[in-house]
Amino acid sequence: MNLGTLTSLVRTAAREELLPRFTNVKCGIKADGSFLTEADLAVQNRIAEELKNHCPETLFLGEEMAAEEQQALLQSGKPIWILDPLDGTSNYASGIPVYSVSLALIEQGELKMGIVYDPERDECFSAVKGEGAWLNDERLGPIDTGLTLKQCTGLVDFKRLAPALATRLATEIPYSSQRSFGSVALDWCWIAIGRSHVYLHGKQNLWDYAAGHLILAEAGGWSCTLDGDDVFNNSLTPRSAVAALDRRLFKAWVEWLGIDRK
Repeated sequence: MNLGTLTSLVRTAAREELLPRFTNVKCGIKADGSFLTEADLAVQNRIAEELKNHCPETLFLGEEMAAEEQQALLQSGKPIWILDPLDGTSNYASGIPVYSVSLALIEQGELKMGIVYDPERDECFSAVKGEGAWLNDERLGPIDTGLTLKQCTGLVDFKRLAPALATRLATEIPYSSQRSFGSVALDWCWIAIGRSHVYLHGKQNLWDYAAGHLILAEAGGWSCTLDGDDVFNNSLTPRSAVAALDRRLFKAWVEWLGIDRK
């Protein structure tokens, strides 16, 4: 399936299933304490069916599947779609217009294609490995802000960080200001276009970061884990994420965090 067809599929599903339910959605709590809405399931079921019709040979893994099924699918070694049908569910359920649909394609253990769609702003971020990244029809390219780390805006999720690191960030404050928006997929994309400059998250799942990670990489951004490894490792093990808009800022951010880059 080409990128144009795929983005159209995701846009249509999000606009028809998410927007009409926004501010008027039934919400429950999953076993891990996170939110689940009827919209999550509606988008997942719709996109899964569409992808099956277009690419019957490619497997499908959605966030709302059982963990055992997810693991078996990923270990099959076959091409697989990875979907987060509603990234930012708690925002969505609370009437906060910051949420997205995230879809990635993995082939032979590599990220090959990614789409993150924000229906509230009609912003569709996309990337194809080795070919670049786009926001709608505008190509994204490397950006050199000219800013120092102390002048930057940090996009930081404190909830999942070790207490010592969270305390250090709050007391030593390495950046000019800090934000946290509640959608991991959009976090990656907003770094890629310069809405924030450096990023830190302690624990995100494959369906949260897969598409956004590829988009940032293809836009010229940089990333690693808090252990200095590559963020994507083709597994369901949650990963930390450290990222920046350009190489110079990434180097300064990694040094401040004390990461030994591998």
